Amino acid sequence: MTATDPILDIAELGVWFGGLAAVSDLSLSVARGSVTSVIGPNGAGKSTLFNLISGAVAANSGRVVFEGNDVTGWPAQRINRAGLARSFQITNLFPDLEVAENLRLAAQVLEPAGRGLFPPRRSRRALAKMRSLLERFGLEAKAEELAGYLSHGEQRRLEVAMTLASEPRLLLLDEPTQGMSHGDTRDTAALIRELSSELTVLLIEHDIDLVMDLSDWIVVMHQGRKLAEGPPEVVHADPAVRRAYFGEADSHA
Repeated sequence: MTATDPILDIAELGVWFGGLAAVSDLSLSVARGSVTSVIGPNGAGKSTLFNLISGAVAANSGRVVFEGNDVTGWPAQRINRAGLARSFQITNLFPDLEVAENLRLAAQVLEPAGRGLFPPRRSRRALAKMRSLLERFGLEAKAEELAGYLSHGEQRRLEVAMTLASEPRLLLLDEPTQGMSHGDTRDTAALIRELSSELTVLLIEHDIDLVMDLSDWIVVMHQGRKLAEGPPEVVHADPAVRRAYFGEADSHA
């Protein structure tokens, strides 16, 4: 991993909703093989940034370059096929389908386009990926259970498994521990550490202790703009970050 080898480059990115600039003139790079976290108060534009990167929302300005390719304006499905996957702040599953079928559908992207109308049993690569993810994420006993009946922690784990089904090289995780118990949060942190040995992770997370423990680099957003960035210890000590994010007053105030 080197700072000169970014897997993702964002330059002067911006989007407006009516008269509101949700993200404005934002530039950042994500080093290949790193865990980079994006933090900031509610409404800072973090999830909108993920939407811009993943193709869910079209940018009004700037560009997104993924692995040397300008993917600005690409539809989300094309970006996903190029090797970028994301989870969502609100769990995004098919609650009325079995756990195994959720995974098989997510892995269908691995099959040639012409196999889309074939019976599921013919999707050999997708089925193999489904089985390996069930085992890796400890969901084998839940394989035939409807996803909507899983516990919250299990649903979040299933969603992360689904993002990995497309074999991405860059994974965007939007608040993966939201609403989790302490134990589930600890397990998710261990999972992110494990994943970071295989791919690049871009993370939005409100648990600041988890962010400081996991991150190689932190980007702080405030009111749609980048307020600061750097290694965890530098960001944590930044007075502007402490005012905007931690609500601390100046020491001389």
